[in-house]
Amino acid sequence: MSTRPANTHVNITFEALVNVDEQIAHLKDGAYSKAASPERFETTRAALEAKGFKVTVAEDKDDAFEKLRSLIPAGVSLNNAHSTTLEEIGFVDYLKGETSYNNVHAAILAETDPIKQATMRRVLGTTVDYFLTSMAAVTENGELAHGDFSGTKVGGVSYGAKNVIVVVGSNKIVKDEAEAYKRTMEWCVPVACAFTRQILNIPGTEILNYELIRGASPLTPGRIHILFIKEALGV
Repeated sequence: MSTRPANTHVNITFEALVNVDEQIAHLKDGAYSKAASPERFETTRAALEAKGFKVTVAEDKDDAFEKLRSLIPAGVSLNNAHSTTLEEIGFVDYLKGETSYNNVHAAILAETDPIKQATMRRVLGTTVDYFLTSMAAVTENGELAHGDFSGTKVGGVSYGAKNVIVVVGSNKIVKDEAEAYKRTMEWCVPVACAFTRQILNIPGTEILNYELIRGASPLTPGRIHILFIKEALGV
């Protein structure tokens, strides 16, 4: 039996936001909220491995939680980008309790001085032993796409962190690079804006840094590990 904690962030899942924010109501029941077919999932999994990424498959949220926990050694420094997927599998709530990790994310949030916190995000947050995040899209050709406003997310993934674990549901699968950009801008950004309206009480956000990762670097083999979940999760 899984020991996965319940998600305490249910008010900011896609399903919750799309029902309370009229500006994204048109996305309800959209194709990008559905799990991929087994055939499409397998095609994409094989493509990711062919591009040099390590891939671990999870059947569902319980399986994803247990496998993610097993992938992270005790004692390492750990940071996570904001990720609805990580929240939905219970890992964000798990990290709020007692763990064997050096939780850099918790230390960053505990700093109340905004200038010091910004320095911690830049210096410590992107150079941890393990950086956890999700993606906006995964192409059938085995490419990864995501973006952020501040650069802390793309910075940690592209180079800073020693190891990166990408936790991603099969609803993120798209055909190619063009559709990855479309999904990011026409699906993820509007939902992120709904999040800022609900939680931060500001009108929206935008992507200032967009990153397409076409394959794993041969200079750091095994650095990016994909935990690929057959369910639809995240935004």
